[in-house]
Amino acid sequence: MQPTIVQAFLAAVWALLIAANALARDGKQWDAQDPRIKEWFENLKQPDHPRVSCCGEADAYEADSFEVEGDHYVAIVTGHRAVTTIPLGSRIPVPRQKMKYDAGNPTGHGIIFIDSQRRVLCYVTPAAG
Repeated sequence: MQPTIVQAFLAAVWALLIAANALARDGKQWDAQDPRIKEWFENLKQPDHPRVSCCGEADAYEADSFEVEGDHYVAIVTGHRAVTTIPLGSRIPVPRQKMKYDAGNPTGHGIIFIDSQRRVLCYVTPAAG
């Protein structure tokens, strides 16, 4: 019996989700962190894809400054938590669906996760609790 188009599509989506988690890199960047903060980073999931890590292939940047433009945030890179490719002071528009509100923020910094194609995966404001 041949799979239906829907079954094939669902299988492809499932394979992509598994691949996304498999691509998560562990550059040991969190090893020197407080264990509570390390665990927070390791368990942080994308708000619009709750099974996919914010970290994954993303680099985390401190974004202690932000602006509100209309109905969305613009994060301003103020520091680096990983190998940097985005300069300090860069303004990064954050899509509303990438705002992370439900996981607190033990770092004391706003954190924005940006992948190698410069897409925002998650943004946690410095005031998130």
